[in-house]
Amino acid sequence: MEVTLRRFELSDVDAMMTWASDPEVAAFCRWEPYGSTESLVAYLRDTVLPHPWFRAICLAGDGEARPVGEVSLEPTADACRGELGYVLARADWGKGVGTAAVRRALAAVFGEVEGLARVEALVDVDNAASHRVVEKAGFRREGVLRRHYWHKGRARDLVMYSFVSGDPLPQ
Repeated sequence: MEVTLRRFELSDVDAMMTWASDPEVAAFCRWEPYGSTESLVAYLRDTVLPHPWFRAICLAGDGEARPVGEVSLEPTADACRGELGYVLARADWGKGVGTAAVRRALAAVFGEVEGLARVEALVDVDNAASHRVVEKAGFRREGVLRRHYWHKGRARDLVMYSFVSGDPLPQ
C-alpha cells in the first residue's frame, strides 16, 4: 500500500463525499457531515483549492491513486507555527494510512512553507486513534489544554502535540 499526497481537484468530490458525509468520521471534526455533493463542491472550490497547504491522501490502487482522506496545515498568527489537521475514510482506519500521510506531510511542509519551524496537532482527549497517529508519526505530547474549544455542544479538552523542524522523522 503506497500512500501519496497531492493537491485536490474538483473531480475528487465523489471520493471526498465518502468521508465527508460519514457521521463517525466527522465525530471529532469541527464540521458536521455533508449532506449534499453541491455543498461539498462549494467547500472544495472556495476553501480547499485556494488553501496554501491542503492535500488529498491517496492510495495507489488499480492504475490511479484514489483519495481516501485529507491532510492540511493551517497557518496560525505566528508564521513559524502551523496546525496540522487530517481526516481519513473509515474504510482505511487502522491500516497505517493516517500515520503514513502525516509523516509525508511533515517531510514536505518544512520545505514548502516559508518560515515554518513548528507543526502543532491538537487532538481531542477521547480520540485514541488520532493520538496513536501523531505519536507514531513522531510528534511529542506537550500537555492538555483544558476546555480549550467548544465542540458540538460542549467544551472539550485537547492534547497539544508538536513536531519541530529539527525533530527526526520515524521510519
